[in-house]
Amino acid sequence: MTIGDRGVEDSRYEAVSSRDARFDGVFFFAVSTTGIYCRPSCPAITPKRRNVTFYRTAAAAQGAGFRACRRCRPDAVPGSAEWNARADVVGRAMRLIGDGIVDREGVAGLAERLGYSARQVQRQLNAELGAGPIALARAQRGHTARVLLQTTTMQAAEIAFAAGFASVRQFNDTIREIYAATPGELRSARPGRSSRFGPVAPVNAAAGVPLRLAHRGPYAAVEVFDHLAAHAISGIEETVGERGSRIHRRTLRLPGGPAVAEVGEQPGPGGWLECRLHLADLRDLTTATQRVRRLFDLDADPCAVAERLGADPALAPLVAARPGLRAPGATDPHELAVRAVLGRQVSVPAGRRLGAALVAAYGELLPEPSGGLTRLFPRAEDLAEASLSELGLPDARRSALRTLTAALADGSVTLDPGADRDESERQLLALPGIGPWTAGYIRMRGLGDPDVLLPGDVAVQAGMRRAGASEEGAQRWRPWSSYAMHHFWNAS
Repeated sequence: MTIGDRGVEDSRYEAVSSRDARFDGVFFFAVSTTGIYCRPSCPAITPKRRNVTFYRTAAAAQGAGFRACRRCRPDAVPGSAEWNARADVVGRAMRLIGDGIVDREGVAGLAERLGYSARQVQRQLNAELGAGPIALARAQRGHTARVLLQTTTMQAAEIAFAAGFASVRQFNDTIREIYAATPGELRSARPGRSSRFGPVAPVNAAAGVPLRLAHRGPYAAVEVFDHLAAHAISGIEETVGERGSRIHRRTLRLPGGPAVAEVGEQPGPGGWLECRLHLADLRDLTTATQRVRRLFDLDADPCAVAERLGADPALAPLVAARPGLRAPGATDPHELAVRAVLGRQVSVPAGRRLGAALVAAYGELLPEPSGGLTRLFPRAEDLAEASLSELGLPDARRSALRTLTAALADGSVTLDPGADRDESERQLLALPGIGPWTAGYIRMRGLGDPDVLLPGDVAVQAGMRRAGASEEGAQRWRPWSSYAMHHFWNAS
């Protein structure tokens, strides 16, 4: 869908003229005289206004017949923070499509998860975004295929099916349409040379798939890695190396099998984090990438967050001291929910010890250990009937944990990227032993809600007192309350 309001279009064109990277992924622009579409920060000469059309998604621009720019690679931009913030069906659908639901379950599966008919979902996405779920998933498959072509030595036919295409012909046609190049041309570069899409260095797929995970604006990597290291559970997570150049490693349970993700702490000069994914099934590449992005909150809009929170006199010094502070999410909402219950009313180190004991007792062993990573986090259905006696938990917390995992296993509590957050919180609060702090924490990290405040949290209270903030001013922090809370945690 084009962005048709004249005032909106004028502001978009100003962003293009100034090559403002803050809007990369928020919208795209296409040029009628060249037949290509770009990200706002594209370094090419700014086209004349009369030749420019704006689109909400890359898929919409592709559907209108435009091809991806060879200089700015618009398919590789961060996702729009809007989809994380929005609670409506379009925002929920975009999160589910990013997780690969359409590729795995089709449009019918997407619609069922959203609670709408397939026709309603198609109509709403087309009306607002100019592209339906199939087109959006196709654009995502095209990006996955390009990554595999340029970072592995896999055969093109293998890449076609790994990226989710139904046939090699469909793969070839899509690559030509999106990139105006054949798969062979995309792969034409060799180590030590640069292709028109940037430097590439093909590697063997067994060594993992190397990625650059893009983000917009500043990124407070040290604080994010500190947070992840402080909460890491032995067996499934580890943070190795010296502060400032650490690597966070963790196991993932994916639809096609287990995986290991590795992410480097030092941001690249172009606004990205280095990542390497070791996958049992390369068809999980898109899903794994999106889950790692959620863990590191890479689709956030730090400029919008700083503008809102920096207007509060109490928060302004904290925002200035930690530009680009993120609110880490989770790779698996079910895992996060179990960890939230385990860590309730205990210190972070105690929560880690409980988590490690749970993983050691019930976690599935990896086919082969990878450094300190040996297991996958146990599934909810495996914990629902477990005795949990190895953990030494109080009876009330053990009962709460078993009740939660049973509800997750039978679907009476829904936690996935497209869940209705309000409904999920109501479902959680209806369970014995789940209170407002636990439900809110799961909503923030497990469901990626950027607007959660836990005023009863002791560390948040300490940070607020130190900053001179009060709960009465909380309305000024919306819709970015989760980020305000992270600032208070860092200040406590």
